[in-house]
Amino acid sequence: MDLKSDIRGLLQYVPLFRGKLFVIDIDWVTANDAVKAEIMMDLSALQQVGVKLVVSMCVEQAQDFFDYSAEIELRVSSVVRSCVDDGLDELLDRGQAFVIAREGELISDELIGVSGSLHAAKLICVSSDPKLMDARGEVVKFIHIDEFAEDVSESNHATQIQAVKACRLGVPRVHLLDVSQQGVLLSELFSAEGVGTMFYTDSYRSIRPITEEDISEMLGMIGRSVRNTHLVPRTFEEVRDNIGAYYVMEVDDNVVGCGALYEYGDCAEVACLYVKQSHEGTGYGAVMVEFLEDKAKSKEAGYVFALSNRSADFFKKIGYDEMDVRCLPEERAKRLLESGRASRAFKKAII
Repeated sequence: MDLKSDIRGLLQYVPLFRGKLFVIDIDWVTANDAVKAEIMMDLSALQQVGVKLVVSMCVEQAQDFFDYSAEIELRVSSVVRSCVDDGLDELLDRGQAFVIAREGELISDELIGVSGSLHAAKLICVSSDPKLMDARGEVVKFIHIDEFAEDVSESNHATQIQAVKACRLGVPRVHLLDVSQQGVLLSELFSAEGVGTMFYTDSYRSIRPITEEDISEMLGMIGRSVRNTHLVPRTFEEVRDNIGAYYVMEVDDNVVGCGALYEYGDCAEVACLYVKQSHEGTGYGAVMVEFLEDKAKSKEAGYVFALSNRSADFFKKIGYDEMDVRCLPEERAKRLLESGRASRAFKKAII
């Protein structure tokens, strides 16, 4: 799917980003002309949705950046600033971006300082320096700074070390992006998974109890699966009356999945399990199930079970065995029979 054509996906980020400050450190000299043009269009798009911009680069690269800015009418101060200039807040408040001169390496200590003093929501490094890779050679999309092994210095690059340092000094999120990738800024910022590595200090992915305000969103989210008879239909009132059983998963402050846990004495049912189509294949379904299993364990349930008419492979993969539906708790077996659904049952011991 082309991210730029997915307007609905883009719009969910607009209220989250409006009024926020992003500091963007660009290795401008290594970008080719096509990438430079794409970066400028991305910066303009961010500015148009209300993001305040500070751009960092070597002073020798600034004039070329200003030339590109003029072509697309980016609102930017034409004077290269230093990190210690007064009046930067005033420039930002009137809607202008500005360029600050970088001394030395990317994500310098000085740039970290200005990011903190301006209360930047993000510090973004667009360069040819390596993103964080896992043992399989795949990009690590996001990592909490407490999970980053700084002591393995030979495998860590200076920008990665500085990214963690910036987080520890008050910048909530630091992104490392590949300067050779066209459209990399929007692809990273306007999607939950992104394309680079994001270091973070806050809760990027979380599961929390549903609130009454979430119910309509959840019902809309699961509507496709309900229509295709994969999930049991639910009404607003039914969810509200059993609100303590429901949980939602958030990624980057956006609800992307849900699940419920119904208790039956010595066991519990994992139900209403759903992950948005745009996030299928991410492993979030298994994460939600594990969360619900832990909840059941805390309530001293001996086992959990799930009913499904299409997810046998999923449940077997995460340790569930098929069971006879006649062995379900009597109340649940009766409701299944009355529903007429041809669901299969899967069980997992959790003691």
